[in-house]
Amino acid sequence: MQLIRKESVPFLIVLVLVAVIIVLGVQLYIANQSLTIANNTVKTFQYDQKVLNFTKLFITKVLKADGEVGFEDRLQLENAVRSIDDKTIFDQWQKFVNAKTALDAQIEVKNLLELLVDKISI
Repeated sequence: MQLIRKESVPFLIVLVLVAVIIVLGVQLYIANQSLTIANNTVKTFQYDQKVLNFTKLFITKVLKADGEVGFEDRLQLENAVRSIDDKTIFDQWQKFVNAKTALDAQIEVKNLLELLVDKISI
């Protein structure tokens, strides 16, 4: 007694191959989704790290400064804020740097620090 007829063997092979292709396609889709999530997580981490590094540098070089901030420190801060590549943070930095009075500078420092904290993903 023969369970599978000879003429149905090619059909079964095609059916098995289609099933395998579907399974592999689903696995590829799931792996691609996982990779996208992982890449987004890495980008978020890198962004947060840059914001934290700038914030620490700002606190060290500006808020804890005994006198006027030197050229090298200003350059380091400028490079750090540009490396974040966030227009909102850069614009707020410019408001602080371009403040005309000490009171304006104090207000812009508070705004900058608040913005930096808000930008860090939790």
